[in-house]
Amino acid sequence: MTKHSTRRLVKSFAAAAAVLGLGLSMTACSGGGGSGGSGDADTLNVGQISDSIAFFPLYVAEENGYFDDEGVNLGERPRLGTGAKLAAALTSGSIDIAAGVITDAFNLHENNDKTRITGSLVTEYYVDIIVGPDYEGPGADAPLEERVTSLVGKNIGITGPGSGTEALVKYLFQSIDKDPAKDSTLVNLGGSTTGALGALSEGQVDALAFFQPVGQMAESQDVGEIYISPQRGDIPEMAGQLHGTLFSTTTALDAKSEQIKGFNKAIDSALGFIADNPDDAAKLLKTYLKATDQATVDALIKLLPEEMATSTTVPQDGYEKAVNFHVDSGLIPEGPAYDDIVWDEVKE
Repeated sequence: MTKHSTRRLVKSFAAAAAVLGLGLSMTACSGGGGSGGSGDADTLNVGQISDSIAFFPLYVAEENGYFDDEGVNLGERPRLGTGAKLAAALTSGSIDIAAGVITDAFNLHENNDKTRITGSLVTEYYVDIIVGPDYEGPGADAPLEERVTSLVGKNIGITGPGSGTEALVKYLFQSIDKDPAKDSTLVNLGGSTTGALGALSEGQVDALAFFQPVGQMAESQDVGEIYISPQRGDIPEMAGQLHGTLFSTTTALDAKSEQIKGFNKAIDSALGFIADNPDDAAKLLKTYLKATDQATVDALIKLLPEEMATSTTVPQDGYEKAVNFHVDSGLIPEGPAYDDIVWDEVKE
């Protein structure tokens, strides 16, 4: 299954506690470059929000030995749960590269104009609205406006404030002249897939706005269904926008540019592997998602060619669509120019 024997990285309680203590550092560093790259010049530390489908290429690169091939020595790779914690860790220098969604990069850029997008991972919006089997509303085949309207007044689970999951809810409510902060209750659940599914199945929330594979898991376990999905074409104007991204700061890029170039080459190899070897990729996907059932893996592996980037190069058209989405929904006042936020090494 793999090319090389690889070490398994374990997220210790000490590492988690250290990262969680960084929350106040973002405001203190507002407008600056932060402390930038982590202390060990020979180690590249990468943080990610969760084990969502967007970060599967990192797992493939690690399991197949692509980082080793490129001479990249990975340090800690903590799962931080929210984009805010990811940005705080990047700003403080605890990590050198953040794997999140473009919403996180935009949010950080508002406080720190040294933020740079350093790679593409997913070029479709891979967050879904998921409802339970007893959801009171029109069916999933009803017109989009009716489905969105039915969410008004409901408890909706998201990963956290300022996240890509909240972004989708805001965008949908904006389309019917509503505000989810006033016209629904947003419930912050963090990045745990099992926690999100538990909240839905136990009735703690009426709906979820959550990243893949939560929707596929809900359907395979008969605890819910995908109600609204940008990826499957339910919202045509959202098609083709950059979503899953890698980002960093100019301080880290200056300190570790060669390691980060090597990191991107490894991710490019992983993206190629996923595209060209679906059967082997499916085996890795099952181990990546741990206890996930085969039906979920089968559903996801069919989606990957439609949504995974072909390389870490950042497409300008997909970037501009992401900017338009965030501006139109009021998430950011204006988007940074492509040339101002995208690292020169990954521009088209």
